[in-house]
Amino acid sequence: MIEGPAHAGPSSFWDPAAMPAYVIASVRSVAPDSADALAEYRRGNTEAVARHGGRFLVRGGPLEPLEGAGHPPLRMVVMEFPDQAAARAWYGSPDYVALRELRQSVSETDIVLVEGVRA
Repeated sequence: MIEGPAHAGPSSFWDPAAMPAYVIASVRSVAPDSADALAEYRRGNTEAVARHGGRFLVRGGPLEPLEGAGHPPLRMVVMEFPDQAAARAWYGSPDYVALRELRQSVSETDIVLVEGVRA
């Protein structure tokens, strides 16, 4: 098992033979006066991600477009999970489904799941 601060969350989730998975969220817009709802979402999602062995690698912060003519998102979030099954379990969990509905009511976000590579 991989342990230590580089892989926060229960170490029993991490299997060195598994491929890590990344959930990447690109926030396109947020509703005015949505600060309270988004704060509630972030608090609840922090716990939900950890319960599924995940951790946040990127959570907002300044964006610097390096290529492309499109408009950069307002905010980017990258979460790491032990594998795709753990990421899907988080996304479909009853606690996250309620949070997802809250987020969807106040923002437009694109979310993708991508398999990583072994270190």
